[in-house]
Amino acid sequence: MKVILIQEVPDLGRAGDQVDVARGYARNFLIPRRLAVEATSPNLRALEQIKAHARQREERVKQEAETVAERLRGLTITIARPAGEQDRLFGSVTSSDVAEALARQGIHLDRKKIALEGPIKALGTYAVSVRLHRETVAEVQVQVVSG
Repeated sequence: MKVILIQEVPDLGRAGDQVDVARGYARNFLIPRRLAVEATSPNLRALEQIKAHARQREERVKQEAETVAERLRGLTITIARPAGEQDRLFGSVTSSDVAEALARQGIHLDRKKIALEGPIKALGTYAVSVRLHRETVAEVQVQVVSG
């Protein structure tokens, strides 16, 4: 039986995929749990419409990410933290701190998009990657100073 997946099903496919499964699997598991619908002509037309809207939305999101990436490239943010001997910080600088510093610059991002390998624990300048979209990554210079 051919079905169109509404949600991702492990080991079967992603949302929007048209797959061929056993009739009992479709009727007793996929369709009652609203994971799939039968691949009828009206459902296939609706799927094409949904995919077209999704492509447009994806293009718009990608364009917005590119715009933000252009603002981020070449940007240096400064974060002041108290430091002790050998330029070690009392505490650390995390992705939340970087997100707050970017917000003060007028760029509001979720801290989960900021890719720090680990918390920054020393004074200096660091290159921090910001994943804005799965295809768009920008790099920001973070300067940690004593303060």
